[in-house]
Amino acid sequence: MASVDTAELVERIWARDATLWTGQDENRWLGWLDEPLRLRERVLELEGFAVDTADFRHVVLLGMGGSSLAPEVLRRTFADQRLHVLDTTHPAAVRRVADDFDLERTLFVVSSKSGTTLETRCQLDFFWERVGNGESFVAVTDPGSELERLAADRGFRVVFAGEPTIGGRYSALSVFGMVPAALMDVDLGRFLLRVDEMVEACRFGEGNPGLELGEQLGRGWQEGRDKVLINPDPGGFGLWAEQLLAESTGKQGKGLVPVPGQTGEGPDRQDADVRVSDPYELGQEFYRWEFATAVAGSIIGINPFDQPNVQEAKDRTNEVLAGGEVALAPEGSLDELLDGAEAPEYICIQAFVDPEREDELEPIVARARETGCVVTHGLGPRYLHSTGQLHKGGPPTGRFIQVFDDPGEELAIPGRPFGFARLIHAQAAGDFAALKERGRPIVRVRLEEVA
Repeated sequence: MASVDTAELVERIWARDATLWTGQDENRWLGWLDEPLRLRERVLELEGFAVDTADFRHVVLLGMGGSSLAPEVLRRTFADQRLHVLDTTHPAAVRRVADDFDLERTLFVVSSKSGTTLETRCQLDFFWERVGNGESFVAVTDPGSELERLAADRGFRVVFAGEPTIGGRYSALSVFGMVPAALMDVDLGRFLLRVDEMVEACRFGEGNPGLELGEQLGRGWQEGRDKVLINPDPGGFGLWAEQLLAESTGKQGKGLVPVPGQTGEGPDRQDADVRVSDPYELGQEFYRWEFATAVAGSIIGINPFDQPNVQEAKDRTNEVLAGGEVALAPEGSLDELLDGAEAPEYICIQAFVDPEREDELEPIVARARETGCVVTHGLGPRYLHSTGQLHKGGPPTGRFIQVFDDPGEELAIPGRPFGFARLIHAQAAGDFAALKERGRPIVRVRLEEVA
């Protein structure tokens, strides 16, 4: 695809020409191109919903991956204190919400495109047992999903229908991002007006911000600079960009490795700037990176809209759960794994720990950076819905360090033969097995022993 000139490339994206990528079903997943325009017609509906639910003291979003990362970046960017994003199965985090929030004055936004996301459904069942009032629950899901049916049966306050032609990681500017934004009192008209400017700019062959970034990413990959240093990282923008780049490009042994927040020179690295000097520029930056990823995918020669290896970790988790109790233990030598690391390899720290303990990972991050390799780190199970595709389907240059902690007392999940502690350990064990089977260098360590 490298021979396609820029004007033709842009024209073919807007013409939804699947042959620009692999000629499979890419044309079915381009609804994100004009979703911001459709959303403008729903601004009054979304803002009216926000007014109707203003009496709720807290808003808790239950979601994973594409359903949680954009809302989390929005929350940080707009410094919102009302919204809490729960995208973990760690029992300590779930228990904090249950114990610290006035659940009778909490609105739960259950967000899942498929409607079957295991983590989200377990969270929903847990809080439904404690609240059991449909007026306190809202669903954001694609039409016809199992969650849509459940919401109708339980009398949820409202169900917001997603656009089926948009994949989760491209859904920031759909109801999956804009319903939470409305609940943060973001001025949606102003927000989407800035997005409209970027949409129009991305229609041109010249002066096209999305095209320029995409070509930079793709050409950098061709030159061996597959590590993308995302800076600056306002509002944790890299959390969202990680999934977009990793899940979109990490397949067929290829892929861009996103590295938010890290700086430094190296022949395997390229810098990618984030242009958010004002919170209301965030939406247009979402769009610029989405368009850029589509462009980069055409240069790399992959389908940027599928995720063929994501199901693998889910299947492994189910196998572990079916086997009974799960006991994690350290495995492998951390010293040996780090001693053998050198660029263009990268080191990835996968932490199945209480999110409030994330800062305790810093010593192991610093130690890994001493190798001279770029270092990425993510919380599990969140990263399984984000960078997990890259780890398994992307270039075999990763070295992995899985970190776990003591999840504490088990926390039961209504209707399930397992609780949250067993679930998060099964997710860790499942992904460890999947990576090990693929021959990826991986060790497992206890947080308390490396912090």
